[in-house]
Amino acid sequence: QAEEQLKEARARQALELQEMGRRERLLRADLGRARAQLEAFKAQVMRVCSPAAAGAAGKAVPEQEVIEKVRQISDTSQKSQEREKSLQEELSSKISKEKEVFESIEVFKKSLRELQ
Repeated sequence: QAEEQLKEARARQALELQEMGRRERLLRADLGRARAQLEAFKAQVMRVCSPAAAGAAGKAVPEQEVIEKVRQISDTSQKSQEREKSLQEELSSKISKEKEVFESIEVFKKSLRELQ
């Protein structure tokens, strides 16, 4: 019965690890989109900073709009990095727990073999 409980615990942890992996992939996709936004913003800033690069229209983006966009992207990037760090820590913790369970199972199996 104890071995069965350990197997169930390990199965639950495996499912949790899969879910964490899924969340990590989503986070990485979010990070990729944020990076793409940053690159687009950099191009926009270059057009604003260099009126010759703005084209025939010569329409400049207001400074306050550029500053606000920088703040938004910075906030998004920081949140993504914090979330990624949190998920990495959670994943490391789950992996450690899974190793402990695996070691416990091995000890339990050894004990069972010795009792038989």
